[in-house]
Amino acid sequence: MAVDLSKLSPSERYGLIGKLIEEIKLRKYSFQTGKAYLNIVKDFLKSGKTARDFLLSYSNNSNSTMRSVYFALKFFHENVLDEKFDEKIPLAKKGLKLPVVLSKEEIIRMIENTKNIKHKLVLMLLYYAGLRLSEITNLKWSDTDFDRGLIHIKTAKGNRERVVFLHEKLRDMLIANKTDNDGLILISERGSRYNKRTIQLIALHTAKKAGIIKRVTPHTLRHSFATHLLEGGADIRYIQQLLGHKNLQTTQIYTHVANKDIKRLANLL
Repeated sequence: MAVDLSKLSPSERYGLIGKLIEEIKLRKYSFQTGKAYLNIVKDFLKSGKTARDFLLSYSNNSNSTMRSVYFALKFFHENVLDEKFDEKIPLAKKGLKLPVVLSKEEIIRMIENTKNIKHKLVLMLLYYAGLRLSEITNLKWSDTDFDRGLIHIKTAKGNRERVVFLHEKLRDMLIANKTDNDGLILISERGSRYNKRTIQLIALHTAKKAGIIKRVTPHTLRHSFATHLLEGGADIRYIQQLLGHKNLQTTQIYTHVANKDIKRLANLL
């Protein structure tokens, strides 16, 4: 029998939220996903609306936001309420948004115009290893294998560990700045872990300093890493493994921005 959510007492809502937290933890969802699901479900329970009406209240938001709300409600109904979620609720398709990609020359300008050694290392980890922002902040010296030329990513998205190559330029930079400490590679001046906002600002400010007018985020350098590999002739399945994508379809977005074939078409004119 379906639970009438509109008649729940505050203590009953609190109990459902507690169970939601447990289900999220059991599946080891990322902090960001867990936080998003919690906020959405809390708002849903407070609203007293049906799932369909609650979704309709987000109809003026982006497709991505509506999808997030949909999946949060689906997770809540199926894993907390033990109810089959209404599959008739329309799910907006995720639009195709192409990533911003920098040229190799723009990447080099960003790195060379950065005098701060740690900031330079951040940029090189983003581009030469194609790492995610969260992977950089958790990277340890013990994760690098200088002899074999590899980096072992142990804190990857979805708990899917992977190994990426250690580019020669990045290897030299790491060796030149290696400390006796076997802990995190990136430590702030206060001795703490680099936070994500710091890395976002490094990418933003160094891009402006290099005279780049594109909107640059840490993920822009990861996009550039993948696109340049594809343009260089790398097999897309190898790129998928390097990026840690679960589905090949996610990696195929780079075929839309790689300019190797586009240039070839232009030459036909």
